[in-house]
Amino acid sequence: MIAKLHGRGISSADALAEALGRPVNDQEGLTTEGTVIAYWSLLDYYTDESRIWSSVEWAQHLDDPNWQHPFAASPQGDRRAVLHVSVRLHPDDRELTSAEWADVGHRLARVTGIAQPGDEQACRWIAIRDQSHRLDLLANLIRGDGTWAAMPAQVLHVLAAECRRVEADLGLLSLRDHHVGPLQQHTSAMAQTASDMLDPGRVAQLSDEAHRHLAAARRLVEKAAQQLGTSPSNGPGLAHQLEWIARRSHALESDLAEITLGRPRTPAGGPAAPLPAGLPSARAARPR
Repeated sequence: MIAKLHGRGISSADALAEALGRPVNDQEGLTTEGTVIAYWSLLDYYTDESRIWSSVEWAQHLDDPNWQHPFAASPQGDRRAVLHVSVRLHPDDRELTSAEWADVGHRLARVTGIAQPGDEQACRWIAIRDQSHRLDLLANLIRGDGTWAAMPAQVLHVLAAECRRVEADLGLLSLRDHHVGPLQQHTSAMAQTASDMLDPGRVAQLSDEAHRHLAAARRLVEKAAQQLGTSPSNGPGLAHQLEWIARRSHALESDLAEITLGRPRTPAGGPAAPLPAGLPSARAARPR
């Protein structure tokens, strides 16, 4: 199970839309017997199992503390009160039951500090399950008494630790199980690639291909430099920059030729790549 801490915001509608994977809609009903798999303890004062709220209404109820306590802010003065946390299962994990998903939602609400058992002033929160193998926890960090929820300093680490406990309790794949297989395959592929690269014939082939691509790119740069050299405004200045790039490309081509064909490398003080016809040298263009 992998946890993700989304950026905090000021609108529950935006967070709910992200959790649902679609915009909120006043015609779409979400119930506590379906998509809303878990929720804050005092929600029963507002609704019951037969009551259907639209996704817009759910977002409005999560935003109510913003209006009830308009001056509430974090100790750092942050007013972004909407928390969004999501967890997802590995594709090879078994499907969890509704009761198991609800338990995960309550556990996430507890470890993040937004709803401790027996706290009547706890934050408003809901756990949304509308995407396969994923659960989204949405909460307003403004508590019922107008204070800001005290979250752990390293909340993502706390969430990750809780995910490990959930995996153990529910018999899910661990984080190690998620990555060992692919990592071993990737390491094996890298070893095979390294072995292939040690073959002299393969080295020569790759170097020759790189040489051809560099030569083609250098010709395009030289052509652009030649055209810019005759244009007004900043054309000549850009032309000199392209000329420098062409020279560097020529040096790389010389290095590759030395590797593949045993050609001597052009010494640093030796002749440089030929300039595009009609262009002055960069050295002559520099101010003295």
